[in-house]
Parts: sequence; C-alpha cells; structure tokens
Amino acid sequence: MTPDPSLRERKKQRTHAAISDAALRLFLTNGFDAVSVVQIAAAAEVSKRTLFKYFPTKEDLVVNRFADHVDDAARVVRDRARGQAPLTALRAAFRAGLDNREPSTGLCDAPEVLACYRLVLNTPTLTARLAQFLTSGEVALAEALGPPGDLDARLAASAIIAVQRNLGDANQRELVAGHSAAQRHPIAVAEAERAFDLLADGIGDRFRVA
Repeated sequence: MTPDPSLRERKKQRTHAAISDAALRLFLTNGFDAVSVVQIAAAAEVSKRTLFKYFPTKEDLVVNRFADHVDDAARVVRDRARGQAPLTALRAAFRAGLDNREPSTGLCDAPEVLACYRLVLNTPTLTARLAQFLTSGEVALAEALGPPGDLDARLAASAIIAVQRNLGDANQRELVAGHSAAQRHPIAVAEAERAFDLLADGIGDRFRVA
C-alpha cells in the first residue's frame, strides 16, 4: 500500500531536520573542518547516501538554515501593495525584520542563531557557500522586478541583495563580538536607512508600480 503523501512528506522533513540538527551540534562542538560527513550520518542514524540526498555538500548542512529566506526579497516585491514602488516595499520589509529581530537581518541574538552566525563567520568555506547560495535570491528578485533578461532589473537586484547582505553581515559581526540585539538595533536601523537612501538615489521608482 502506498503511504499517504502527507505522511511521506512529514517523514522527509523529520529526516532533514535530524541530519541538520546532528550536523550543527557536531560542528559547534568540534569545529566545521574537524567533523566528517560519516560522523554526521552516524549521529543522525542515516546512511551517507541518504545524507547526500538531502544535502549535496557538507556546507549545505549549515547553509540550508538560511534557505527559507533566500527568496524573501522577490516575495516582498511580488506581494507589495498596489501603487507601492518595489524599493519602498523592500525598505519597509527590512526595517520590520530588524524590529522583529529576524535572523535573516543578522540582528537575532537568540543563542542558537548566534551560534550559527559565529560558525558561518569563522568558516571561510561556509561564507563562500552562503554567498553562492544567495545568488538564487538575486535571480528571483530580478525576475520580480522586470521582464526576463532585463539589464536594469538584473543590476538593481544585484545591488539590493548586496546591500542587504552587507547590512546583515555587519549586524552578525557586532552580535558575535558581544553586543546585544537591543544595543545594535538603533545603529542597524540607521545603517539600513542610509543604505536604502543610496539605493533610492540610483534606483528610485524606476521599476513598474503595481
């Protein structure tokens, strides 16, 4: 009898979470480079083959935790209010993210999130993989801003994603250095406003307003 699809999906989600959680525990205890994929598979009680089915690279075991937010900018643009310029919507969303201490803004000092920030910032291969991973978000944003292949949309998306990543990295580094999210918040807001002002000078309301 074929299992119910929803049950299959929940099983996949549990396996995915078990592997990811086991990997993060080992990485935080022993360091990213000191832990092997075989050790992670054993800790998660899955085969090495199963692990790679869910996570194509060792770096993805950490970077996957950012996956839910990769297309955030594109979603904001697509879901913005009628008559609102894309950049205005993106500014408001990023500011709300700071106020709500969303991990994607780099301004979340929950212990488990802070540990993940620290791991990424201290591991060059993870930093590089995350940058590569974010490229898909840039492509999605370009598609939300303009027609396929549009140069202005591609350039704007590249600038916006770069700015958001720069702001997030700066916030992460300050929190990892020991500052609290509350201490960093007013500075993070000021830096975000300045960054979006600069983007507005170059992009403004160039793109279609729904």
